Amino acid sequence: MRPRRSALLILLSLLGCNDGLAPRQASCPPDFIGICGTVTFRGAIPDSTDVVYVVAYANFPANRDDLFLFKPFPPDSLPLANVSTSGRQTYRLGLPSGSYAWVLAAWKKVGAFNATNPDSLLREAGYYRDPADTTKAGVVVVSGARTDGVDFVVDFTNMHPVSFYFP
Repeated sequence: MRPRRSALLILLSLLGCNDGLAPRQASCPPDFIGICGTVTFRGAIPDSTDVVYVVAYANFPANRDDLFLFKPFPPDSLPLANVSTSGRQTYRLGLPSGSYAWVLAAWKKVGAFNATNPDSLLREAGYYRDPADTTKAGVVVVSGARTDGVDFVVDFTNMHPVSFYFP
């Protein structure tokens, strides 16, 4: 009788798991080159939202012209349809090998974007932070393979215009 009771308990515990014995979905396939991680959303998506991009900069932008030196081009966007229910999603950013000083989510307001209006249409909505000092951007190194665990928060209640970071 004990083996049956043990088997029943194991079966019930497996059925109670969300995915049973299914493996967790990897944020990056094994042969992917770039960075992968999760973004966790805070706050309601603003009504004026056009898109949220995830981009990386080899060097932290020092002026408005540097804003156009992001990778990849064209930028990758985050699906926003189920943000209110999911709150968290994985992302992949295909990048060549190198060091990236700023990996961020850039919120874009509805409207035609051009080189003269980034402050009116773009906001930094969240970025990967240095685990040792979360007040600073974290540097991410890609060296011919995937770099996992580049997780950060997209906070729609605490977005900054791009000029916030310029001297």
